[in-house]
Amino acid sequence: MRSAFQQHFRSVLSAARKVHCRAKQPPAAAAAMAPLSSKAGDPDLTAPAPASTISSQRCLPEPSPFYAGSGLDVWTMMNQAAAEVGAVNLGQGFMSFPPQCFIRRAAQEALDQNVHNQYAPPRGRPALLEQIAARFSPRLGRQLDQASEISVHAGANEALLSVFTAFLTHGQDHEVILMEPAFDQYAPNIAMAGGKPVYVPLRVLAAADKVISSDDWKIDMAELEAAVSPKTRIIVLNTPHNPVGKVFTRDELAQIGAISERHNLLILADEVYEHLTYGRDHVSIASLPRMWERTVTVGSAGKLLGVTGWRVGWAIGPRALIQPTLAAHTRIVFTTNTPLQEGVASAMRQAVSNGFYEAQRQEYERRRNRLMEIFDDVGLPYVVPDGAYYLLVNASAVRVPQDYLFPEAISSRGPNFRLAYFFIREFGVSGIPPAEFYCEPHRYLAGDYVRFAFCKTDEGLDAAAVALQKLKHHLQSE
Repeated sequence: MRSAFQQHFRSVLSAARKVHCRAKQPPAAAAAMAPLSSKAGDPDLTAPAPASTISSQRCLPEPSPFYAGSGLDVWTMMNQAAAEVGAVNLGQGFMSFPPQCFIRRAAQEALDQNVHNQYAPPRGRPALLEQIAARFSPRLGRQLDQASEISVHAGANEALLSVFTAFLTHGQDHEVILMEPAFDQYAPNIAMAGGKPVYVPLRVLAAADKVISSDDWKIDMAELEAAVSPKTRIIVLNTPHNPVGKVFTRDELAQIGAISERHNLLILADEVYEHLTYGRDHVSIASLPRMWERTVTVGSAGKLLGVTGWRVGWAIGPRALIQPTLAAHTRIVFTTNTPLQEGVASAMRQAVSNGFYEAQRQEYERRRNRLMEIFDDVGLPYVVPDGAYYLLVNASAVRVPQDYLFPEAISSRGPNFRLAYFFIREFGVSGIPPAEFYCEPHRYLAGDYVRFAFCKTDEGLDAAAVALQKLKHHLQSE
């Protein structure tokens, strides 16, 4: 039985998605596998919190349906399923290796100073603002004013929420265009800020049954512009892209920028993977002519330094965009934790002189190549990522028995969830179903892909290589 949260979240957001998806859906999109029952002994992934037996609570106000219930997000759902069977976790994009010693030491030293254990200014600690300006001024082609053009946030996700909160208005049906597959936090952040997501999918311009490039995923610029309405306020641009690994070219960015100019739109550039590209140069759209004035660029210390649990991010843009973003941030969390801001500042300063960034990029490229070799060996094609640290694997050749029994929480979410769960239970390797990154009418575009992260130890990747040998016995015959 679905939880209240799942029911509400899927009904409210799906309704918005159905209304605001402006691309045609082929008839095959409606096809779905019949729900399957749970196997005895399988974990109950949707068990709600027990109902209260205290009669006086019957008179309590009902919680907002947006947040009510205890349904599991895709990350918790897949992590829990992986833990149940001891699967190798290549699902969520956290690093399974420790941060470099100089990074850990920077945080420890900050904690030893009492001033760093008290409130920070809402905009951010001066030392971190200085380091952000030093790193991104050359990348954006301008000298950043750290006193007005940067704000520090409790992670990149809070920076995104602050931008949406600052520029969307409840009751106005303001719209935000997302390019699918889109990181699953965008839509709820938009909804919380009073806006509505509008979806335009990337289209694959190559046969998916062979190894293809992330550059084969293209946005149809005419389709993107057709999605703009008088209520559109923002276009979200994620490059390097999660989960595809696409690095948008300068020409693609210029075309997106031209659309934003014609319709007077803001661009929210999610560039948390800007430091991880392989054979391609990352270009910030804010560095293009006339784009600075309408762009907020979001970054992440967690991704930059391999410390996703520190929850330190930032937003960069002109004063006119950062000031309301900072005002929203101040009302959402007030400020960001002080010692880890200082730790990030010190680590960023040292990373420039010790060659950390390039060494890290090379390590990720090596891990990417290793994971691609693993799937070459078992015979599954994939999308070669030019950036970020995810590999989309096409598992259409994997044979899932028709009578295989899935937990209701998995079965009810469709075939892509069932495929990812099958990898966990039968092969002992966890991934993420990219269907979660699509609106309801476009979920068919996830096809038989499963997303795997390669921000993992060599031992973890080696364990995945061994576990995936079992996959060879489940491949469809030619």
